[in-house]
Amino acid sequence: MAQGLDLDALRGWLDVERPGFLAGDLSAELITGGKSNLTYSVSDGVREFVVRRPPLGHVLATAHDMGREYRIMTALAPTEVPVPTTFAYCDDPQVIGAPFYVMEKVVGTPYSRAKDLEALGADRTREISIRLVDTLVALHSVDYEAVGLGDFGKPDGYLSRQLSRWQKQLDASRSRELPGMDELIARLEGSVPGESDATIVHGDYRLDNLLVDDNDQVAAVLDWEMSTLGDPLTDVAVMLAYQELAQTPAPSGSAGAVVTDAARAPGYLTRDEILERYASATGRDVGHIGFHLGLAFFKLAVILEGIHYRHVHGQTLGSGFDGIGDMIAPLIAAGRDATR
Repeated sequence: MAQGLDLDALRGWLDVERPGFLAGDLSAELITGGKSNLTYSVSDGVREFVVRRPPLGHVLATAHDMGREYRIMTALAPTEVPVPTTFAYCDDPQVIGAPFYVMEKVVGTPYSRAKDLEALGADRTREISIRLVDTLVALHSVDYEAVGLGDFGKPDGYLSRQLSRWQKQLDASRSRELPGMDELIARLEGSVPGESDATIVHGDYRLDNLLVDDNDQVAAVLDWEMSTLGDPLTDVAVMLAYQELAQTPAPSGSAGAVVTDAARAPGYLTRDEILERYASATGRDVGHIGFHLGLAFFKLAVILEGIHYRHVHGQTLGSGFDGIGDMIAPLIAAGRDATR
């Protein structure tokens, strides 16, 4: 049994919910790289599919909503946003120990490291980063009412609620002093801007949450756990925050904890090129993105602090967690710089 996934229980449930879906005996392996929800590649001897469930142990309220992920990918299936085909969702935690869903296993590469993009060359890297932006434009162009997501979030007051929500998430994982964090929160609270038009928001948009096929096309957008309806500039800011973090020297001994350094690869679009391409395609004003960047860095700091909390309590699976906690300080500093 793969840790966190009872294959006998999974098979029994699928045989009832999707008769004929499975062929032979099940085997599974944890797909490494995920620092939050757990993702398994499962095979029945004929085909492979994916099962996704929340992490073990300390789970922040509302942060690992399997039903939310399943619903939005199902709704986006007929749109231009590439998503995996969804097969089944289980909200009963008694089956495998947590809610989970089953979806198609899409073939593609989640580029998270500059060295992997460097192997493709600057021209291909540029095209991939262009498609990263264009896919976000496509997402923000979806009529969420038309795809049945009119009640997926409350756009009014979204930025203020985001700030409040992530403060609560921080309180749930805060077990040590975080210098500068209170100042960053105070700056954000004092500078909440008027909001852009509402769209579907991914919530954690970056290159390694996309699968890119061998033709450098985006095959699927993954990791929808924080999706909602809100200000689309928050997605742009998160994408840029990861890019800026990639350029920030990691604290000693924590280089492996950098979430992604893909933006260091030659050919990758610069921050200004990303903003210009997005603004040109959407007509949105991106000239005052400082607050959104500050909020993005704050959110990333809270996410990593939650992962650090689980790691020090022995509740993470896989590798790559050592040094995660040391990355919080650069994120706080970047957030303070963005909000000056």
